[in-house]
Amino acid sequence: MSFKSFYLPAQLLLVGIAPLAHAAPLTFSYAVSSALQQSPELSASQTAVRSAQSSAIPAGALPDPKLVTGIDNFPISGPAANSFTEESMTMEKLGVMQDFPNSAKRDAREDVASAQIQQAGSQHNVLQVDVAQGAAVAWITRYYLEQQLGLLQQLEHENDALGKALQAQVVSGRTGLADSLNADEKRADLADREDQLRRELRVATATLSRYIGQDAEQPLVGHAPDLPVDGASYIKSLQKTAKIQAFNSDTAKAKAELRAAEAEKKPDWSVELDYQRRDPMYGNMVSVQFTVGLPLFAASRQDPIIAAKTLDLTQVGELRDAAIRQLTNQLDNDLADYATLGRQIARIDQQWLPLARQKVSLLTASYSRGTSDSAALINARSAVLEQQLRKAGLQSQRDQLAAALYYIFAGVQ
Repeated sequence: MSFKSFYLPAQLLLVGIAPLAHAAPLTFSYAVSSALQQSPELSASQTAVRSAQSSAIPAGALPDPKLVTGIDNFPISGPAANSFTEESMTMEKLGVMQDFPNSAKRDAREDVASAQIQQAGSQHNVLQVDVAQGAAVAWITRYYLEQQLGLLQQLEHENDALGKALQAQVVSGRTGLADSLNADEKRADLADREDQLRRELRVATATLSRYIGQDAEQPLVGHAPDLPVDGASYIKSLQKTAKIQAFNSDTAKAKAELRAAEAEKKPDWSVELDYQRRDPMYGNMVSVQFTVGLPLFAASRQDPIIAAKTLDLTQVGELRDAAIRQLTNQLDNDLADYATLGRQIARIDQQWLPLARQKVSLLTASYSRGTSDSAALINARSAVLEQQLRKAGLQSQRDQLAAALYYIFAGVQ
């Protein structure tokens, strides 16, 4: 049985990957491709694949031959005691012995080695998904946090204008001093929100640096990816995901190990060829002997191992079923969350923002006619920014979900 190299479909996990260059613009596709190329975890798993491939080479080979040497029929009593020449059957022996494990055992060893290659490759593919998914989510998180920070700074500018307007109203006697404190309270609240956003931004950048190193400090370029989310397709491809394929590899290995255990019940054999030198007066000899193993006590030796390997195979199947259920549940929940987030974003675009902007237009007209004060107009403009902030937060959640689903399900075809 021959062993072929295990090719790993990393290209299936990439989205619009461009050639990498040092300090290239930190686009979404660059972040994902760079993470896949420089991940130490992936490098280690590739080494594990090569190790399994190398270990498979001698899997089905015969054991090394054995050199046999010694003295046969040396007398220790009688007239010829302690003499090498008095007894005609005393002889020096030099030979070679070769063990021949039964063919089922050798085939099973090859199957185990092949399954180990497959298992190492499957684990590499799982890591590829994790790395691509992690880099994608970190980039998207940072992208929307930077958007939110920009909107929050605009909101702070509007609040400063509100504070000046309220101070003017206090001076003119149109509002009380207590009302002028509203802007100060809002300023403190906005400062807290900005601190929180900056902390989250540092965390997102640090997370991204885990995958792409110092490039994570580069300015982001481009827009958030528009990754498709096809629930029906994802459901169909669920059993082709890297995680489930890894369980399939575990199953193949467990089956091969079970066959290897069963093969232990079949006898092995060996052959020995010897050259035997006697005293010159008697002449030399050649002998051949065969040895056959007798697995007579299988009930207490081989059968318990077979039972254990059977249970191992059952366990892998049960773990695979549990993983399928867990992944199905995760997919259902994520698709529901994705749909909810999409509806909320659409509602902001179609209802909340138009209403807020309409209110700004009406108050602008009223302010021009002198029937409304500037504070009301500034509050209305702030309400628009608040809706935009809320939208950016929802978009971040939605796009993170889309990226997670994409790399779990769409990169396995």
